[in-house]
Amino acid sequence: MSIRNTQINLSRRGLLKFGAGAIGTGVLTVGLGSNLLAAEKKAPVAPAEDDLTPDKALKELLDGNDRFVKAKRRNPNQTQSRLVEVAKGQKPFASILGCADSRVPSEIVFDQGLGDLFVCRIAGNIATTQQIGSLEFGSLVLGTKVIMVVGHERCGAVDAAIKGAEVPGQIGSLLEAIKPSVESSKGKSGDRLENACKANILAQVEKLKSSTVLSELIKAEKLKIVGGYYDLDTGRISVVN
Repeated sequence: MSIRNTQINLSRRGLLKFGAGAIGTGVLTVGLGSNLLAAEKKAPVAPAEDDLTPDKALKELLDGNDRFVKAKRRNPNQTQSRLVEVAKGQKPFASILGCADSRVPSEIVFDQGLGDLFVCRIAGNIATTQQIGSLEFGSLVLGTKVIMVVGHERCGAVDAAIKGAEVPGQIGSLLEAIKPSVESSKGKSGDRLENACKANILAQVEKLKSSTVLSELIKAEKLKIVGGYYDLDTGRISVVN
C-alpha cells in the first residue's frame, strides 16, 4: 500500500482508519497495538481539540518550560481524576524524542501531566527505526501535533562520540549514530561539544522528516517537527534551527 498515493482523511476518524490500514501488518496487528487503538477510539475528546494547531502545540510546550524555569509550575493533569480519565484512552498533544539522561524528564521540564506527552527516550536522542515507528504511531494514530527532538548541554553520549571512546556491549551503536553529527560540526566556532550536540539534534529532526508517514502529516499542516536544546544549568529549552 503506498501511503504517498493515499488520500489521507486527517479528521480524527480518518487518522485512526488510515493508521490501522497503514500499520496494520505491523504494530497494530499485535495485541498491544490493537489494545491501544481500541482504547484510543473510546478516549474522551477535549472541546478545543480541533483548534489545536502545530504552532499552538509548540507554544504550549515552550510556555510550560518557561514556567519550569521561572519556578511557576502549575503541575497540570496530575490529579486522581486525570488518572482515571486517561486510563480510558490517551490523546497527547505533543511527542518528545529525548535523551535518556536522568536530568531531563520531559513532563517536569515542560510542566505537563498524565496523558499530555508521548515520550521516547534514548541516550543521545537518536532516531532509531523503532523510535521513528513509535513517533509515527504517536502522530498518526494518537494525534500529536508537534514532535520535539530534545538534546541537552554536555551530553555524555555526544562527548564519547567526539572522543572516540572504546565502549563495551551495544553502547558503541549509539556512538556510531552520533558520529556523523560530530563530523559535520567540526571546524565551527564556539564550544565543540555544544556544536556537536546541536548538530545531532538537527540531524535527528531531518531523519524524522524523511519518514513518509510524518512527511505527509507535515505537508497537510497537521504536524511540526523541531529541535530543542536543554540547558542543564538553567532548565531552559531553546529551539534549534
